[in-house]
Amino acid sequence: MKKTIILLFFIISLVSCKQEFKNIKVSGPVFGTFYDVTFASQNNENHQKQFDSLFFIINKSMSNYQVNSDISKLNRNETVGIDAHFIKVFKASKKLYRETEGVFDPTIGKFVNAWDFGSEKPKAKLDSLKIDSLKQYVGFNKVGLVDSTIKKTSGAFIDFNAIAKGYAVDVIGEFLESKAIKNYMVNIGGELRTKGINIDKLSPWTVGIENPNFDDTQSTNTILELKDKAMATSGTYRKFKVDENGNRYAHIINTKTGYPSKTNILSVSVIADTCMFADGYATALQAMGIEDAKTFLVKHPELKAYIIYENGEQEFEVLDVNGFKE
Repeated sequence: MKKTIILLFFIISLVSCKQEFKNIKVSGPVFGTFYDVTFASQNNENHQKQFDSLFFIINKSMSNYQVNSDISKLNRNETVGIDAHFIKVFKASKKLYRETEGVFDPTIGKFVNAWDFGSEKPKAKLDSLKIDSLKQYVGFNKVGLVDSTIKKTSGAFIDFNAIAKGYAVDVIGEFLESKAIKNYMVNIGGELRTKGINIDKLSPWTVGIENPNFDDTQSTNTILELKDKAMATSGTYRKFKVDENGNRYAHIINTKTGYPSKTNILSVSVIADTCMFADGYATALQAMGIEDAKTFLVKHPELKAYIIYENGEQEFEVLDVNGFKE
């Protein structure tokens, strides 16, 4: 009888010690936008200090908006030993540069700043002569990596904004996986990475793609389930400028001309294995235009894309490529 009581007590103790998994959500500001990290845990440890520490390190490495970051020092032609984060993004950017035949080009920074979309305010009024004078600084083929040192032409301005946010999403995801966390969704300003399921709902992670509304209103174009993949979206409908003649200029710059890309694509969402590459490919496809984007995606069936564009009657049309919603 005594042994039975002890055994029952032991079983009850085991059951009471076993805590159920539940979602923990951590949010905050970062990179001029927001982050939301949701993950399943058996304890109340939210890892926010570790997240903020990782964001600090990435900013210190690659933020054009921080005067003393490694990338800012490089852009001032100072000699800097770069870290592992910078090297990973640099190598990924080289891959994207080659695959897109220069459509994706981090040395576009001079043009981005000149059009007042970047970290530095333009110092002179922009005209065709000014744009032509900046072309000498553009071309990622002119930039190299030797050990932990970047070699570039004096005056070249590197800007990783089209890929660094996606990379940061991957860094947080990899951190969670290092803690044996199997179910999570990382969201930084709409760039996403998921693993497993939403444990509270016992269902896949559900994400939405917005309609490209120019009036700042928000509405959903489509909803899909995302599992063990990353997704990034590039759009021209929020970040643009209007000149005195009413012309609208998108923030995606044509690397060959130096002018904002003339494209009928309003929004591109890409699903890939990593958010870094999803981010980079989405930006490149946005700049290509609909026909070139179609051709590129035929050659890259591993990329799933959802493109919202404007047809000849200025109506929205949708293109689902490589089974985006499957």
